[in-house]
Amino acid sequence: MTSATEETFQQAMETTANWLQSWERCEVSDEVLADRVAELISDSAGARGFFAITLAGNSPLIDRLPDPILIKLRAAGRKLVDLIVRNLAMSAAMSIYHRNRGSTDQVEGSERVNGRCTELLRLLDSNMVKARLDILLEAIVMECGEDMLFLNRWNYSLEQKRAIQESVEAVIALI
Repeated sequence: MTSATEETFQQAMETTANWLQSWERCEVSDEVLADRVAELISDSAGARGFFAITLAGNSPLIDRLPDPILIKLRAAGRKLVDLIVRNLAMSAAMSIYHRNRGSTDQVEGSERVNGRCTELLRLLDSNMVKARLDILLEAIVMECGEDMLFLNRWNYSLEQKRAIQESVEAVIALI
């Protein structure tokens, strides 16, 4: 049995996939999709479901983000920045994990997510992004701070933490 949150997350992924198909077939305008996205990302499960599909999937949405959607993403604020920063970290760590196991396709997928997160963070509020990245960097370098729970929960290796640090520093260099 799944909880309401998991069900909402699953529904958000399905909804996102359906919307993206309609958008790619030009059945829905950028503005209409932007309004739907804004509603979906207004809660945590919806945002997670939306980005699970858009960051890892084959849709070109994040690769050529329409202005109306970017405006809605910027308006979502700190919670959205936090989610994208965590996706940046997890994708960097998973890239190492898959590389060490010889899973080339999985490495490519993790690197695609990482690249999309990097580009998205570059487009969001730079002060908010920098502040959030500094918190993650503090946890990696100083082994203290708010993100220690996040890093410890996933039990990242030193190699994975170095990859996360490199991804964080690459984004900081762009903003």
